[in-house]
Amino acid sequence: MNTGGGHGILKSSLGVSAATLLSRVLGLVRVMLEARVLGGDAIASAWGLAFAIPNTFRRLLGEGALGTALIPLISETDAKSGPEQVRRELGIVFSVLSLILALVVAVVAGGALGLRRLALTGSVQEFLPVLASERVQLALMILPLLMPYAFFICLVGAIGAVLNTRKIFVLPALGALLLNFFLIGGLYAAFRRGLAGTELVGFLEFLSVLVLISGAIQLALMLLLLWKAGRFPAMSRKAFRESGILGRLWRLVLPGMIGGAALQISFLVDRALAICLGPKAVPALNYVDRIIDLPIGIYAIALGSVLTATMSRAAARGNLDEISHDLTFSLRHVYFLCVPMAVGVIFFWEPMIRILCLGGNYTEEDLMAARMVAIFYGAGIPAFCSIKVLLAPFNARKMMMTTLRYSLIAIGCNIVLNLILMWHLKQGGIALSTVLASMLNNTLLLRHLQKEGIPLGSRSIIRTFARSLGVALAAGTLLYWLYPLLRIRLTFRHVGEFPAFAVLGVLFLVLYFGGSLLCRAPELPELFSVMRRGKHSA
Repeated sequence: MNTGGGHGILKSSLGVSAATLLSRVLGLVRVMLEARVLGGDAIASAWGLAFAIPNTFRRLLGEGALGTALIPLISETDAKSGPEQVRRELGIVFSVLSLILALVVAVVAGGALGLRRLALTGSVQEFLPVLASERVQLALMILPLLMPYAFFICLVGAIGAVLNTRKIFVLPALGALLLNFFLIGGLYAAFRRGLAGTELVGFLEFLSVLVLISGAIQLALMLLLLWKAGRFPAMSRKAFRESGILGRLWRLVLPGMIGGAALQISFLVDRALAICLGPKAVPALNYVDRIIDLPIGIYAIALGSVLTATMSRAAARGNLDEISHDLTFSLRHVYFLCVPMAVGVIFFWEPMIRILCLGGNYTEEDLMAARMVAIFYGAGIPAFCSIKVLLAPFNARKMMMTTLRYSLIAIGCNIVLNLILMWHLKQGGIALSTVLASMLNNTLLLRHLQKEGIPLGSRSIIRTFARSLGVALAAGTLLYWLYPLLRIRLTFRHVGEFPAFAVLGVLFLVLYFGGSLLCRAPELPELFSVMRRGKHSA
């Protein structure tokens, strides 16, 4: 079997993953500071709820449907008409997108102000008391400040998709560092000052301003990259009259906005329902979500972006065998890396969250509120990651209506399961619902690919999954009984149990990769081959 194409995809995605890794590691530092400064109660609940709204627009219109739809369209225009036509079409797209985003920002910000005033009336407090709660009132207070971030970051995501068509993957991924740098700086200053109580209300507004500044700077840098790549938008009235880019883009974006972002919509539904469970539910979901987002962001999103660009070229040539091979190759590597991550989180969620979050305003009670969320979200890592890969062949072939249909089924399933499970398992039920809905979406996409005549190497994928699960479970079980001894020996006053957990992580990696080597897992030599090629070509 020719694995050259797979190696190319893996090499490109590893480059993006390396850039994203730094951003996600800083994101973990941010989680640690957020937990200690904002705690796990009403203040953290308000911040998580308010920030989730512009973040959802980012995932839907930035790195989600719009970016996904732009890649095949811009690649096609570039191949047929050249860069000047691309610039004219981008001028149309970004002009219209800017107007839409400005309208969205104004509507959401105005709605938040109106709801805040309405919540103070006696009738609303009687029939919908959660709207008058402290957490919702604080969220409505800072949401107008946060919403312009959606304008900046959605444009950033669209520009990143255009840069991907020029095989510029790493530099756009580095832009996400800015948000973490700004928020870490502000949170660290608050932590050193020991802010607590009512002082944190004003601090939420300060954090919102930092988010806006980071978004504006990131947009400016991305525009500079676009100019250097020779794809800076060109404005022309004639292009508006003659180009059909908006119609083609609309047909792809509308279904893709839902179809490509089922997981993100599910997360937003989760938060909306969790706000009714009490002040600890949203922080528990948010902190664990951010930790789980590490493997999804590091590898799956990067791999999905590279796959969409690569498969778009294969789809234009009508080469289904190449799409099938690349998809099988990518799924094997997703499971090879994500299954042990899931096992690690399930076995060691408590020390992980204790090290990352416990301290300051985050209490043991907040930690236990996250227990079932961590276990269920951890188990869902392979499903969350593989869906990013499975969407690539649909997006590359402009089959957004298909993904829309399946995503609507998954979203409906998620909402129904939420309403059933949340009352018994609390926020854990919300997490479990999201995982089950994501698994359903994966299953539907896989079945459709097979019906479309895109054969997958199902046996090799199943072998990789089973082998990875068996080796990871063996390593996890052994270290689960060993960790209490490590914790006793390697816990110190100023750094706590972090050294013990670090040693645990190293041992888990050694046991997993060692066991995979003994089991002759083909993914290991494939990874090493990519790394050697990258080293020789550097």
